[in-house]
Amino acid sequence: MTATAAEQNHLSPPSHPQRWLILGVICLAQLTVLLDNTVLNVAIPSLTRELDASTADVQWMINAYSLVQSGLLLTAGSSADRYGRKKMLVAGLALFGIGSLVAGLAQTSVQLIAARAGMGIGGALLMTTTLAVVVQIFDDTERVKAIGVWSTVSSLGFAVGPLVGGVMLDHFWWGAIFLINIPVAVVGLAAVIRLVPESRNPRGERPDLLGALLSTIGMASVVYAIISGPEHGWTSGLVLLTAFTGVCVLTGFVLWELHIPYPMLDMHFFRNQKFIGAVAGAILVAFGMGGSLFLLTQQLQFVLGYEPLEAGLRTAPLALSVVALNLTGLGARLVPKLGTPVTIAAGMSLLAAGLAAIALLGGNGYGGMLLGLVVMGAGIALAMPAMANAIMSAIPPEKAGVGAGVNGTLAEFGNGLGVAVLGAVLNSRFAALVPAAVGAASLPAALAAATGDGERQRITDAFASGLETSQLVGAVAVLAGGLLAAVLLRRAERAESPQADSAAAAA
Repeated sequence: MTATAAEQNHLSPPSHPQRWLILGVICLAQLTVLLDNTVLNVAIPSLTRELDASTADVQWMINAYSLVQSGLLLTAGSSADRYGRKKMLVAGLALFGIGSLVAGLAQTSVQLIAARAGMGIGGALLMTTTLAVVVQIFDDTERVKAIGVWSTVSSLGFAVGPLVGGVMLDHFWWGAIFLINIPVAVVGLAAVIRLVPESRNPRGERPDLLGALLSTIGMASVVYAIISGPEHGWTSGLVLLTAFTGVCVLTGFVLWELHIPYPMLDMHFFRNQKFIGAVAGAILVAFGMGGSLFLLTQQLQFVLGYEPLEAGLRTAPLALSVVALNLTGLGARLVPKLGTPVTIAAGMSLLAAGLAAIALLGGNGYGGMLLGLVVMGAGIALAMPAMANAIMSAIPPEKAGVGAGVNGTLAEFGNGLGVAVLGAVLNSRFAALVPAAVGAASLPAALAAATGDGERQRITDAFASGLETSQLVGAVAVLAGGLLAAVLLRRAERAESPQADSAAAAA
């Protein structure tokens, strides 16, 4: 291949004339998918009462969606590349809408669990194809800004879910939180069919069926172990067996992908320092965001005494900061000026500073927490779009679906890892500080067993200390990861510069 041909092979596709309208449509669909990751949490009392659901039933209602979605992300992205991203986007919207209808009209726990699993299949298709379509319809000059808008919707979806659920439950029955998805799915289907151009991998590679099976089983097993760890204990037989199964299956997936001519996920991507740096940063942004929201909800309710809906409202400044900064295009303007490594380092540093501010200033009132949330939001607004763009630009355009699948998988894994690791630090610190006679299985159990006001205050103080320690651990991890990602990306840029100069000279 000549140098000119090589350059043409990596040129971005021209921008679509209706690209911003298309972006609005797919972001609306994506927002609905993300809301359903968290919207069900506020409906747990209603489900327990009206469907006579057990604790195990409720857990599966919540986890069926996230397990199926996280397990299928890579497979969904690969299918979109092979069969067409528009087709998979239409299929995802249809499945998500049908699943929402069945969930809203469910009469038993089993029906609702099955419907949530079906929604997870649609959600996996939507999460991968939306980002892949963004890459296809925007050229290099606007892609970072477009991915910033896409990332904004991702942050907004996780934060707004409990608020939307609370408002709906105040006025309607629990099924309404699912039925509200149907008009969005119908409008999205009509708009996608009319507006979105079809795109696929022109090479038409054979489907990697065994790779799809191994990645699905492996990711679902690992995510299930992370989800069930806090409840069953990290050393329980169920968690260890599931985690071991997931790691073994994913190892088999890697070995299989290395030895077939048409792999679903080309493992040679992981030799690219740009890709590795973006991957490390993406995991740790999700780690910090997922873990901090998990800790914040407990701090607001158990330490500061807010009701669930009040706690949800007080986490909103995090999402609002991300929305405000990304919609103004601040991150998109900074990336070309500062470069991707510096932008990511700055964003991750702000995210770490926000976590530290919440740890050190948020224990005595909401003011310090508010400052930390705003700073965290600024960091996420800078880092997330830059890292998503780095991941997608490190992967050939014909593999955009797989790239989006990798990005989504990292987000799911990072969120779960943040909850698991920071939750374990919290529990360890709490167990070390709480009076031995009370028992430290959980804060509510310890408070119920306490014999006086003084003992209850000591237990609450111990829990607050555990929260502070875990948030500081998260801040250190995010800062270190951000600096590592920036160093790897900077090295990759330096390695690419001589190659680009040589190609230009040869042309």
